[in-house]
Amino acid sequence: MKAFATIQGSVAMAEFMDVHNHMQGLSAEDLKAAHAADLAIQDEENVQFKKAWADPESGKIFCLSEGPSKEAVQRVHERAGHLADEIYEVPLVV
Repeated sequence: MKAFATIQGSVAMAEFMDVHNHMQGLSAEDLKAAHAADLAIQDEENVQFKKAWADPESGKIFCLSEGPSKEAVQRVHERAGHLADEIYEVPLVV
């Protein structure tokens, strides 16, 4: 599926949900710090991280972002020090 679509001369980005595993015991402050690290460099990849959720017991973190590609989202996560285990394009959002 294409990540870009032109709408009246502007470029619409795709939305992505990514999953990080094995993060048991993560605190709210840890999640805020990881999200802030993404926000600090997201513009370099034309990505916008919108929201992050975590379940410290299962060790899962979920991030919602908008950007040109899965690869761009992963590059931000990689540079911020926390690679995503899975990234899904989310073509339908309500």
